[in-house]
Amino acid sequence: MNIIFDLDGTLIDSAPDIQAVAGAILTGLGKPPLTLAETRDFIGEGAKVLVSRMMAARGIVETPEMHAEIYGNFVAEYENAVDLAVFYPGVLDSLALLKDQGHQLGLCTNKPEKPARAVLRHMGLDTTFDAFIAGGMVPAVKPDPAPLHAVIRELGGGPTLYVGDSGTDARTARNAGIPFALYTEGYRKTPVDQIPHDWAFDDFASLPGIVLAAGAGRAAAQ
Repeated sequence: MNIIFDLDGTLIDSAPDIQAVAGAILTGLGKPPLTLAETRDFIGEGAKVLVSRMMAARGIVETPEMHAEIYGNFVAEYENAVDLAVFYPGVLDSLALLKDQGHQLGLCTNKPEKPARAVLRHMGLDTTFDAFIAGGMVPAVKPDPAPLHAVIRELGGGPTLYVGDSGTDARTARNAGIPFALYTEGYRKTPVDQIPHDWAFDDFASLPGIVLAAGAGRAAAQ
């Protein structure tokens, strides 16, 4: 079975790195930095949307030129912002077990490609995934299903479970027509019962059981 993961807020907490980059840019513009809570709230729909939210939160008028300048500076700094990211508890053990069980692992993130690859290298995950799509590698971003469909194609098709932490991830899975497991301890902005999901979990030790249930459910439906 294919198990495809979101990255930020699902496997790693990278909000402190993003907060540091945003803070440096805002300080240079004479604006107060983002709080960590604001940063987590702004993550999820790609760096361009995050920059728009950051600008709005600090009263920066969003002209195309101003957005392009801030976005360019953000991405340039973001590429090397990896030192503060941490794994959520149990992630590494869960990934290793799923690999040992013969599942293919994929990654589907709106994080821009260069920062995504940089943090994967930093966290030792660069050889973990059998397929990888990040922001900018296909024309659309989540919740458009195109990035997720691209990962599934790279994995050769077949039964797939998507694992993420947000309403954006839930809509992506729904738009792609595949089951969704919601990690509830990430950057979720709304109550669990308001996010469409097939399974919800707060401990990565539960994920292999969810994968087993997903496989069993598909077999029973055939």
